[in-house]
Amino acid sequence: MNENMSLDRTLTLLPVVLFGLAYMAPMTVFTTYGVAAQASHGMLPSAYAFALLAMLFTAYSYGRMVKAYPVAGSAYTYTQKSINGYVGFLVGWSILMDYLFLPMLNYLTAGIFLSAAFPEIPSYIWILFMIAVITFINIRGIKVTANINTLLISYQFLVILFFCLFAVKGVISGMGTGTLVSTLPFLNPEVSFSFVLAGASILCLSFLGFDSVTTLSEETIHSEKTIPRAIFLIACIGGALFIGISYIAHMAYPDFTSFKNTDSAAFEVAVFVGGKLFSSFFLAGMVTACLGSGLSSHASVSRLLYAMGRDSVIPKKVFGYIHPRFKTPTRNILLVSVFSLSALVIDLVTAASFINFGALVAFTFVNLSVVFHYFIKKRQRSVKGTFLYLLLPLVGACFTVWLWTGLDKHSMILGGVWALFGFMYLAFLTKFFSQRPPELHFDEVEEAKVSEVS
Repeated sequence: MNENMSLDRTLTLLPVVLFGLAYMAPMTVFTTYGVAAQASHGMLPSAYAFALLAMLFTAYSYGRMVKAYPVAGSAYTYTQKSINGYVGFLVGWSILMDYLFLPMLNYLTAGIFLSAAFPEIPSYIWILFMIAVITFINIRGIKVTANINTLLISYQFLVILFFCLFAVKGVISGMGTGTLVSTLPFLNPEVSFSFVLAGASILCLSFLGFDSVTTLSEETIHSEKTIPRAIFLIACIGGALFIGISYIAHMAYPDFTSFKNTDSAAFEVAVFVGGKLFSSFFLAGMVTACLGSGLSSHASVSRLLYAMGRDSVIPKKVFGYIHPRFKTPTRNILLVSVFSLSALVIDLVTAASFINFGALVAFTFVNLSVVFHYFIKKRQRSVKGTFLYLLLPLVGACFTVWLWTGLDKHSMILGGVWALFGFMYLAFLTKFFSQRPPELHFDEVEEAKVSEVS
């Protein structure tokens, strides 16, 4: 009976963009502010600008691939269909790590902040409460999720607005650098570019969100047009916010070496520019950011599991199930909730290491998928085709590989262990590579597509 069920197409451009921005969480700039400011030696705006440049090339590649395959599955689907099933599985396995750990990271972060604000309530109470609320909302349907995301992201923008107003007012009054115009946060001859690269590698985590909306392709109206536009808008809006906020914060509080605690450095800056009353408002914004990102990331990973389950790469009866009433992958949503309970025992460093590794795997192979699909298979080799489908995606791939060099050893070891387990499972699934991995048939997809890139 459930085999005839499908995801419900209800989303338009605005809710998709808001979904991506909520996943990205504009206030995530404050989460990594202290660590990234010190890693980049005060060149945080420059590090964000470099990371944005790298992400725009990758966003271009995501846009091209979603036009070719407007279905749930994201980088897993693109690599599987463009390169081959074995590579597709390993990419899907790697980004599964990324997608699984991000909801948990949000629950853990929210628990830490709320426990600090209300020490009489243990953090595990807040974690369990958030998991329960977000699970309920996601089960009810993607439209409900999108509407709630609109409210959450609106509050974040309000907090950001007040932060910038307080900071600008303080700088004009002589706070910090005492000037609103300076090129030093972008071009400082005394700071090596290697520090900018180190900061940019950390900030990859901040841009997760523009790619997440590809998992909503089967729930978006005219997805082959809407999703690419949304991807570009999310990357540009998010990047502009990160650069602008980090620049203003640096102008108001330039001494990045004086933070008492780098993990909560942004809170110190908020108290410095706005006082204790604003700090409460700011804290509420951080919790709202965790809630919005947790809501979006929880929804995204459940769709990725659905795509892999529908392919029978993982058990179809469990992961390929769609609820007949809510039209959502309810079993996957519940399984992600169970996995998110690991927030009760895991630490932030470990979770972030998994996420960065998975994100860069996805970004690299989506760029390569454009080359394989359009330039090699579709033979788009004119001057225009060579520029669009070979040069641009290869530049994007080179940028992401460069960012790989900035990952710490912790990320590489944990990511490598996860990838090894994936390789072993793939060997088992294909009887030591004597069979092809299960693949999704695109007959229904082709009927739904309006057009394909020429």
